[in-house]
Amino acid sequence: MDNNQYDDDLRQALKTLRQGGVILYPTDTVWGLGCDATNPEAVAKIFDIKKRAESKSMLVLVDSPIRAQIYVRDLTDLAFEIMQIANKPTTLILDGAKNLAKNLIADDGSIGIRVTSEKFSHALCYRFQKAVVSTSANISGQPAPATFNQIPQQIKDAVDYVVRFRQDDTATAKPSSIVKLKPDGQIKIIRP
Repeated sequence: MDNNQYDDDLRQALKTLRQGGVILYPTDTVWGLGCDATNPEAVAKIFDIKKRAESKSMLVLVDSPIRAQIYVRDLTDLAFEIMQIANKPTTLILDGAKNLAKNLIADDGSIGIRVTSEKFSHALCYRFQKAVVSTSANISGQPAPATFNQIPQQIKDAVDYVVRFRQDDTATAKPSSIVKLKPDGQIKIIRP
């Protein structure tokens, strides 16, 4: 894919997010369904596409630990450091979620948040200047597709924009590590 196509993909994805739409896009892990994490109607569309109960929270991607501070009441030094030094995709479950769609925040007030360094999703988050929802592109309860070709057609048909960048990537993606951090310093590894 040449730079013009990449730039066009980025423009179209941003336009879709700004209009409250849902995109299918590559992330630093598996292909994801994404929307504006501050828009409750857009978040509800993703729950509907995935046929997922709203009680099951989804995570958000940001472009930097600085941006993460907008969405967590007290981003601890430890959380900030993990976001800066993680050498593989690491989702942090943090208490005190704020400035996000209410239907995105878990019942206990926490949010899963990850700083992405993958080319497209990082540029998207940076240019959008807001958190972007990221949840695997599957029907709830089904396995997460490891490549674009494994994404069910009904998912592709249900979104407002499908990113072309990396569709031909056959490297098998893995989900992120998940670490729950409590404000008092407790650490719980949910998925190594």
